Amino acid sequence: MTEPLLQVENLRIRFRGNRTGRDAVRGVSFSVGREKLGIVGESGSGKSQTGRALLKLTPGSATVTADRMSFRGEDLLAASEKRMRQIRGRSISMILQDPKFSLNPLMKVGDQIVEAFLVHHRTEKAAAKIKALEMLEAVHIRDPERVFGLYPHELSGGMGQRVMIAMMLIPEPDIIIADEPTSALDVTVRRQVLSVLDELVSARGTGLIFISHDLNLVASFCDRILVMYAGRVLEEIEAKNLRNARHPYTRALLQSLPRLDRETERLIVPQRDPAWLDGPVFRQEAGQ
Repeated sequence: MTEPLLQVENLRIRFRGNRTGRDAVRGVSFSVGREKLGIVGESGSGKSQTGRALLKLTPGSATVTADRMSFRGEDLLAASEKRMRQIRGRSISMILQDPKFSLNPLMKVGDQIVEAFLVHHRTEKAAAKIKALEMLEAVHIRDPERVFGLYPHELSGGMGQRVMIAMMLIPEPDIIIADEPTSALDVTVRRQVLSVLDELVSARGTGLIFISHDLNLVASFCDRILVMYAGRVLEEIEAKNLRNARHPYTRALLQSLPRLDRETERLIVPQRDPAWLDGPVFRQEAGQ
């Protein structure tokens, strides 16, 4: 693994309820360098809350604690809101699931990309527009000038997600958190968008945290994988060795996937063991 940019130790997120609280994340620890780290798990496993906590975007009803949550040695938990506004976008960006709900419907997409650049760079608006057009071209959008002047509702799903990638990358962050960025897209468009994202983060040496429920997708796209269940990391493994996972939950998830090479009348439903919440994290030894 490359030198860590982000280090997280014993992250916990607890939501307050009417009578009792609920732990959404329980003692999660990991680090991220200039690599592609996948976080997978079922809905409600805590993977998205983990990503949001890194940018201090957790709802006010939650309490976030950690022994360490640092970016380039800076304590994110102790950072003021003013400092976090400087970090968000410029140092750590986040791509959300559906551009329909992430882009401002009242602004042309080009103006939104320009705004994302100007927030973190002092330059003339004309220079920012040139940069925005270059980014639209970098995400393989044909006729960037035309797309620059469109509103979000005039974009297809795949084009909207490319615009989101352009907007998040234009401030030149060190880390991108991509929270299910292709879940609303069909398979063909999904691969195209991932190819663009992979090309850009690799060329820029950007670290990527890729949050998904799709094991096959993460295995083919990422370098390392964290498998989460009920707010905990159960296994950490190199993506290329996912098929050799040792934890019973990871193996059960793999066995529940539909396959084209054999007929199955009914998919396997993973069986859960309460003891997993107190068990060790399965980590792959070097060379395995």
